[in-house]
Amino acid sequence: MSLVKRALISVSDKTGLAEFAQALASLGVAILSTGGTAALLRETGIPVTEVGEHTGFPEMLDGRVKTLHPRVHGGILARRDLPEHMAALARADIPPIDLVVVNLYPFSQSVARNATLEEAVEQIDIGGPAMVRAAAKNYAHVAVVTDPLDYVLVLTEMRSAGGSLSLETRFQLARKAFSHTAAYDGAISNYLTSVGPAGEQSLFPERLNLSFAKLQDLRYGENPHQNAAFYRDLDPVPGGIAGFTQLQGKDLSYNNIADADAAWECVKSFRQPACVIVKHANPCGAAVAASCAEAYQAAFATDPTSAFGGILAFNGELDGAAASALTRQFVEVLVAPGYAPAALEILAQKPNIRVLCIPLQTRLQRFDLKRVGGGVLVQDPDGHGMNREAIKVVTRLAPSDRQWDDLLFAWQLAKFVKSNAIVFAGGGRTLGVGAGQMSRVDSARIAGIKAQAAKLDLVGSVVASDAFFPFRDGLDAVVDAGAAAVIQPGGSVRDEEVIAAADERGITMVFTGVRHFRH
Repeated sequence: MSLVKRALISVSDKTGLAEFAQALASLGVAILSTGGTAALLRETGIPVTEVGEHTGFPEMLDGRVKTLHPRVHGGILARRDLPEHMAALARADIPPIDLVVVNLYPFSQSVARNATLEEAVEQIDIGGPAMVRAAAKNYAHVAVVTDPLDYVLVLTEMRSAGGSLSLETRFQLARKAFSHTAAYDGAISNYLTSVGPAGEQSLFPERLNLSFAKLQDLRYGENPHQNAAFYRDLDPVPGGIAGFTQLQGKDLSYNNIADADAAWECVKSFRQPACVIVKHANPCGAAVAASCAEAYQAAFATDPTSAFGGILAFNGELDGAAASALTRQFVEVLVAPGYAPAALEILAQKPNIRVLCIPLQTRLQRFDLKRVGGGVLVQDPDGHGMNREAIKVVTRLAPSDRQWDDLLFAWQLAKFVKSNAIVFAGGGRTLGVGAGQMSRVDSARIAGIKAQAAKLDLVGSVVASDAFFPFRDGLDAVVDAGAAAVIQPGGSVRDEEVIAAADERGITMVFTGVRHFRH
């Protein structure tokens, strides 16, 4: 145990600070502080000594230099178990500092507010990281707190241990502190290597620093012989899979999380009540309807075989009717933004279903990453939306209003199907999905086979293709299966040949001008 007699407090985030400092003072801890932090503590009646008074050297350079002094860093870095260190402190009349409470200038928040280069540079903390790193290095004798959420932990232990903190606690706080400064420096590096001297911004930094916090160890990876863990961004995008709350069920597996993410991102893209069923990262059924229950029934009917053991996602509160319907099949994971009490009662009868609740928000992450040997591919996310006005009718026949609705639905879903992707749809639901084939014609044939197996009629259906048809054979394949309307990006050197084939077959076809490959 290490007794805390003196604390240095200097924070940007003052959440809970007054209460924490008051509690420290009541435990007999002497408090050193700087600038605005010291002023706040004085206003609340907490005894405090200014660092400038402690060092005998007032702040200078508009506060850039205030804690960079031997009476600060000597008091933090001295090893209490080395007599020569303690003798050196005594000769210099430097009292030890046992607790450092510091969090840093809000650099990331400033950059997120589109600060100028000069404004961003002013938010680069110098003294703060130096004190944090010094205290964390000397964790055997000094405690460091960088997160206001740890105030309760520190006070609880100090109150139960006569004002002392254990080595285990100091070590845990030190690990967190070094992670904090690493992420801080990484954010600065990301910004400065993506901005020019005049403030011009590049999308991708020359040096990409990534920081993630481990949420949990997983039983295994994609296969039982692989080890795995789940990490989240330090500042996760709202509404992402990493923000889930698990309400019931077994622990999530690696594949559960990957497939739940695919289903969740897909279902969030629809405005009407929707259900998306995913198996092995591909939607095998999807529908929009007047209710979650109706959407589920239509999505499930697309491919009941593949839906077995699937991941189900809904974009609205799950009610009792939907829960009653889906519990008739084997479900691995269920994702929704909310659950009615009746739904939770029904789901509780199936305790092995992993039930996840995630806030329904649609903000995109800054980067989409794919690991490759020796490196990583980085792109911005595929957040391209599509509306009817931006789509070009290229055939003599134009779509009817009903066909337009189904074309837009199929196109929205095709964006989340692995390439080559072919999606048959009609009536706001999928009728057949072909995914991940080397040939677009094969994807079309597989989608037709799936529809036939589910006894779904494709006559008069619409088809979405995630990329252009390079030859007319792909178009002929979907028309032979019954399609009456096609939506595709266009852009092939044989576009005119494919358009002529569509006119010859008497169908309507539209071009989006946008491709949605997904590998």
